[in-house]
Amino acid sequence: MSISQYLSPIQPDSLGYYPSEFSVTLGSRIIPYHPSDEIPEHSLVLLGVGEDRGAEFNAGCGGAPDEIRRYLYQLAIPHDDTHITDLGNIILGQTAADTYYAVAEIVADLLAEGHTLVLLGGSQDLTFAAYKGYENLHSIINIASIDSRFDLENNDDITSRTWLRNIIMQNPNYLFFNSNIGYQTHFVGQDHIRLMDDLKFDAYRIGEVQQDMSRAEALIRNSDLLSVDIGAIRQSDAPANGYPSPHGFYGEEFCQMMRFAGMSNKTNCLGLFEVNPLFDNHGQTAHMVAQGLWYFIEGYYLRKHDNPLIYPENCKHFIVKMEEPDLDIHFYKSKLSDRWWVHVPCHDSELQEIYSTQLMLPCTYAEYLQAMKGEVPALWMKYYQRLNS
Repeated sequence: MSISQYLSPIQPDSLGYYPSEFSVTLGSRIIPYHPSDEIPEHSLVLLGVGEDRGAEFNAGCGGAPDEIRRYLYQLAIPHDDTHITDLGNIILGQTAADTYYAVAEIVADLLAEGHTLVLLGGSQDLTFAAYKGYENLHSIINIASIDSRFDLENNDDITSRTWLRNIIMQNPNYLFFNSNIGYQTHFVGQDHIRLMDDLKFDAYRIGEVQQDMSRAEALIRNSDLLSVDIGAIRQSDAPANGYPSPHGFYGEEFCQMMRFAGMSNKTNCLGLFEVNPLFDNHGQTAHMVAQGLWYFIEGYYLRKHDNPLIYPENCKHFIVKMEEPDLDIHFYKSKLSDRWWVHVPCHDSELQEIYSTQLMLPCTYAEYLQAMKGEVPALWMKYYQRLNS
């Protein structure tokens, strides 16, 4: 399949960017895609998706991709090895469903070739389209979302407030685990909190995450697909949203989480959604998102070969004997980055093969200390129950 049929290539001069021979800006390392080009192996790839027909309370966010690019191209080069392919913008379908189909095809094609993809939205229902790309590959995945809500509203239509419920309802289903980072209880009903718990998914209130950002790091490191609703950032830092909140993450925290995502060897698709230029203040939000993407790019080029499943020689191994459940818990600490993982056993050999890539769970040092005190980490138990229920 040629993905070029879905694409409208970007022209850097249309963004007000004019590269020069001696340019030190990031734009000089971003290669506009043309249909005759081959994308270099294992590339970092940008794709604008100006689809907002599924946006609730935020029509106009489809204009965000080029606004974010205007600032991204002008930033400094984060790493000497930086080379990025910009596919341009997707040609919108006659319906939102047509656009979802095209996004899924492109996601599947790029991931199959080993690329890492950044989706510049557009509305957050595009997370559903990205998920369908993994489904096309029959790939079991974990999704993490930085979001003030769970987006579990009961509606068969796929929108920015229903995309997660629609993913959960897919059959067959390739979603193994979902985690929410930074929900706000004044936006989330108790029935949705109970549903997340019943599904053995994980969710952390914004205060919990802000007190200990290592929790966000572990959840992001465990995600194949990271979906970001810019409405999770407080209005003073990100006004460009049709339904902003005075509370939320600070811009600096957003950039920190983007760096976590960049450094995660597992995260191969990042979606940045719900930026609405119609509500922006002199490009403040687009600039902030561009800076967050800059930190993702920097982190991407600082990735370490330290996943214990693939590089056990780069990790230290610790075994903690637990009385309940009656088994040993195996922790691993990277010699290269000091990051922690914990192994979650699966007692069914058939399921173990299906979920082989999900058995090594990123965790924190605090969870290792908790196990040393004889307490089973809650996230480990949720994983264990999902694998062995």
